[in-house]
Amino acid sequence: MCGICGIINFDQTNKINETQLRGMMKSIKHRGPDDEGHYIDNNIGLGFVRLSIIDLSPAGHQPMISEDGRYVLIFNGEIYNYIELREELSGKYVFRTKTDTEVLLNAYREWGRECLHKFNGMFAFVIYDTKTRDLFFARDRFGIKPFYYSIDNERLIFASEARAIIPFLKDPAPNSKALYEYLVFNRTDQGDFTFFRDINKLHHGSCAVYKDGKFQAGKWYELEQHIKAPFADPGEFYQGLRESVKLRLRSDVPIGVCLSGGLDSSSIVSIMMKEFDKHDVNTFSAVYEKGEQADESSFIDLYKGQLENMHYTRPTAATLRTDLEDLVDCHSEPVATMGPYAQFSVMKLAKQHVTVTLDGQGADEQLAGYHYFYASLFKEQLRQFKLGTLFKEMNAYRKMQKSIYALKYLGLYMMPPFLKDRMTRMSHDYIDDGFYTSGKDQSQMHTTLYNPKNLNQSLIQHFEYKLEHLLKWEDHNSMWHSIESRVPFLDHRFVERTLSLPSDKLIKNGYTKAIMREAMKGVLPEPIRMRTDKIGFLTPWEKWLTDDTFKTYIMDTINSAAFSQRGYLNAALCRKGYENFLSGKKIIPKEVWKWLNIDIWFRTFIEKS
Repeated sequence: MCGICGIINFDQTNKINETQLRGMMKSIKHRGPDDEGHYIDNNIGLGFVRLSIIDLSPAGHQPMISEDGRYVLIFNGEIYNYIELREELSGKYVFRTKTDTEVLLNAYREWGRECLHKFNGMFAFVIYDTKTRDLFFARDRFGIKPFYYSIDNERLIFASEARAIIPFLKDPAPNSKALYEYLVFNRTDQGDFTFFRDINKLHHGSCAVYKDGKFQAGKWYELEQHIKAPFADPGEFYQGLRESVKLRLRSDVPIGVCLSGGLDSSSIVSIMMKEFDKHDVNTFSAVYEKGEQADESSFIDLYKGQLENMHYTRPTAATLRTDLEDLVDCHSEPVATMGPYAQFSVMKLAKQHVTVTLDGQGADEQLAGYHYFYASLFKEQLRQFKLGTLFKEMNAYRKMQKSIYALKYLGLYMMPPFLKDRMTRMSHDYIDDGFYTSGKDQSQMHTTLYNPKNLNQSLIQHFEYKLEHLLKWEDHNSMWHSIESRVPFLDHRFVERTLSLPSDKLIKNGYTKAIMREAMKGVLPEPIRMRTDKIGFLTPWEKWLTDDTFKTYIMDTINSAAFSQRGYLNAALCRKGYENFLSGKKIIPKEVWKWLNIDIWFRTFIEKS
């Protein structure tokens, strides 16, 4: 796990400025504190910072040059099946290291672009062909590892984080589309654009070639084209998850688990204990006061007596206020909830004990873990006229969740577009009129993420349009603290079979993740296996944002001249909204958080530049 960056000057006579390249490397040094290196060939410069995970020796140094001297590689990520690929390639290539990096390099020499389909892992890499002077760029299937780039008339600049590119922008400016979809739909990273007008991302499952002065990108992996036959039964599902966890235990440094107390991370911990006798694994959890919103300590504590090394962090409003600027700096772009702060705190704790963590990211998107997936199921059953099953599941949902949240979403799904827009506008009156009007015509959210035909399509849409922002937050939170985070649920072999599961294997009798609950029977503590509430990495943000620690700060932010002059938010209505929040008349922590986050982001990255 590392950080990569580079500069390509289009004019071949314009040599790379080494100081600029080293400046990029320094800006992402937290991603690779163990080693660094760079490669310059006239107008092409590649930079690298290393976090040593596999083969800790100097042999793993990058940029790595192929044995024949032709190819130069910089690589961020892990190829988990590198041992098997090395055996497959060993008859043709000499291996000088024990790294997955060298396996990737030789796999490209052997198969070219098709090597991507051989990899089980998370990656973003660049290979420079010194003979043709072409460059090949690639990113993993689901976007676990980031890749940012910017192109102008003079050069192409790329990096693992936007922060390394920002100093090169002539006029750092916000991307209005990103801001609109963030403020209106709480979404980020659903396309190849970013919050910076002149910075893009290589989309997940995509690769690109720089050849003859042109940069051309396209998809190498289309999820819907790789859907396989579903798991036949819970036992087969369990073995698939077990194999994914096993593969992600390959490491030459200590491994821990981010344990939230939910079904997903707890399943990973339980499998590690049952199958691999990892009772000494370090676990890391964010907890709050007993009974407080977002506290899951009662579930986490079920592992006491089984796990030998359980560690806790206790974020508060005061710690958030202290860490707030660092949190915004860490992510380089606004985040839609306060949840990433809980993860940020957990990674800070983990750094004291391990270099690699595993967690349950991605399970909700493929196993229907969010409440609005009930609405997708209800819509599917309604379209198929399965009215008896529909009423049964609706009743089970109502009794189990004591909520009509999914029914509201079903109503949203069934509304015509003009009515969706009207209701959306009414619930976001604090957004400036002109900005809202100009932004809605650019957005496709109502016709994509909010318009699934059935449950399976909804899951696939989440992989295409929603999952990546969670993965970006995880990458930035972990790498800020020099931690490699691994996600067993996103082994592509596993995903390609879960996304074809019939609906009753996903939601049944009011329970989400039905097949997983069956698969983990006798493995998970029963209170966790049969949990019906969904928390995840959340915080008591309603309490925190009305705490004295934040009251004056938030009000000063809303009342500032800059807040009004940017033209995105109506300061008077924001001020009224926050006053109603303080009095308990309107509970809007998400909106208040976004107002605060945007203001700090502007001051840190746009107006400061």
